[in-house]
Amino acid sequence: MSTPVELVRVIRSGFHEGSHYGSVVVVDTDGSVLHARGPVDAPVFPRSSNKPFQAVAMLAAGAQLDGADLALSAASHSGEAIHTSRVRSMLERVSLGESDLGCPDALPMNETARNQVLAAGGAPSKIYMNCSGKHAGMLTACVEHGWDTATYLATDHPLQLSVRDQVARLAEEEPSAVGIDGCGAPLFAISLTGLARAFGRVNAAAPGTAEHAVAHAMREFPEMVGGTGREDTRLMQAHRGLLVKGGAEGVHCAALPDGRTVAVKIIDGSDRGRMPVLVAGLRMLGLESALLDELGTGVVLGGGRQVGTSELAAGVF
Repeated sequence: MSTPVELVRVIRSGFHEGSHYGSVVVVDTDGSVLHARGPVDAPVFPRSSNKPFQAVAMLAAGAQLDGADLALSAASHSGEAIHTSRVRSMLERVSLGESDLGCPDALPMNETARNQVLAAGGAPSKIYMNCSGKHAGMLTACVEHGWDTATYLATDHPLQLSVRDQVARLAEEEPSAVGIDGCGAPLFAISLTGLARAFGRVNAAAPGTAEHAVAHAMREFPEMVGGTGREDTRLMQAHRGLLVKGGAEGVHCAALPDGRTVAVKIIDGSDRGRMPVLVAGLRMLGLESALLDELGTGVVLGGGRQVGTSELAAGVF
């Protein structure tokens, strides 16, 4: 197995202060590898980049989800009113409430929304947690299929077994480990190449399939997938047909409409390290925009002003 490679360099005041190591893979329309750096065949937990596959399993179980509701079921939302009001509506339609959600309490990720909650005397709540839309979607699938809702996060629950099957089918490999995500849902480890292959297949799926429905919803309602100012939302708004979903611990995926995909894993889990690599991969596939120019180089601050950058290391592409 190859070792992680330097992907991003952090430059402060002209000094090489640090580096982010990891792996990146770019796959073609048929899932074959176009470009790879680092241990792309090593297993990783996809974290929230896994959400489109979980949403496919919800639809396969018979969940009546579409449009913004389906996009929110595959989201890491910011906890803004447009998100929380829809989560409540999703739960009400299947006669459930916030207490049925299995995700932990949290405050909104969005600073304005968080401040509004606190100013009103509010406190952390399950509904504000960035995965509450996914959990509402899972509960919807359970109600409509007749599965138990109290145990929907158990690794042997029929819904979670279906998620595992969908991951294995789309990635064309068996998961090598099972873990529990930050939101409490089961998580299945696959290689970074398998993750890229699966992600691309969702975005390139034929109309009439569950995969196409999920990708279409996310692309049509990118504000539900992330929120105000979020990178995933902005990228999908700027590039029609692009499917983007980041995850914790330095995971990020972006797929073109034809299925070509970039997948990134930053070993130290840094958010700062993801975007320069993802942008470089998209440029390799021919995408260009002012937004990519903006996101492709991170800003290093000193005293409140820019004194450096976080940028792609030499030789990555």
